[in-house]
Amino acid sequence: MEAHPPERSAAPRPPDRAVAGLFITDLDGTLLGPDRTVSAPDRRALLELGEAGVARAVATGRSIFSLQRLDLAALPVDYLIVSSGAGILTHPAGNLLRAVSLEAEEVQRAVRALLELGVDFMIHEPIPETHRFRYVARTADNPDFAARIDLYRAFARPAEEDPRTLGPATQIVAILPAARAREGLEAVRRALAGLTVIRTTSPLDGRSTWVEILPPGVSKAGGAAWLAAHLGVPRRRTAAVGNDYNDLELLAWCPAAFVTENAPEELRRRYRTVAANGRGGVGEAARRFLAALRGGKAP
Repeated sequence: MEAHPPERSAAPRPPDRAVAGLFITDLDGTLLGPDRTVSAPDRRALLELGEAGVARAVATGRSIFSLQRLDLAALPVDYLIVSSGAGILTHPAGNLLRAVSLEAEEVQRAVRALLELGVDFMIHEPIPETHRFRYVARTADNPDFAARIDLYRAFARPAEEDPRTLGPATQIVAILPAARAREGLEAVRRALAGLTVIRTTSPLDGRSTWVEILPPGVSKAGGAAWLAAHLGVPRRRTAAVGNDYNDLELLAWCPAAFVTENAPEELRRRYRTVAANGRGGVGEAARRFLAALRGGKAP
């Protein structure tokens, strides 16, 4: 069997010029404001980072297709970490540096477990076709699950429930109504030990829990580590800003870690807090990081 994780990637290598640091921001609820635009202070700070030789990256759960719908071509960042770390692209050129998938055996194992747990889930095609998915509906009342299918109706189709027919996938996303989120999340984690299981709050209704199932070691933090190695940036010169539970591994990996004011209280207790999304929080974190780098201090 092929060594895990299977991936298409450029081997990590230092770039042609030295990079002063790596700054990574989450997208939805962090860099994007409530109106899905980037504030002027955040944009200026990202430009300042670039002028100082700091590489800038967005780390998001969105697929390549979903990002294209936002029209971020003019966003002043250098890299996109997509699908919760499964893919890494240059920006704005869109050259794919890394793509990682669940093996067929892992997909089949996960599907068997989710069928036994009776949860609703979606199986996403490998990058770059991650916006296409097959779905299994096991409950009668899951509006958030139904809303996501409606949103991507052109790319969604029912899945055959025989796991033996399934091949590789970028990820599997289970959607849990708020009432059963805690017990459902823990049950998935127990059943799928060894795979990456990430909790995130639904971007659709803001209440349901999405459970992302990815290959071992694949996460926003894993993407950040790969990109830092690719750029020749030591971990001590990295920073991240986020706003939700799916950012936790990334925040723990970066020595300079910030969360926006709109993050859950649990995250705000653990990390330095900056202004809310749309109000310059990313810019505030970027300037603190840049000042630390210029001062020769640990961020």
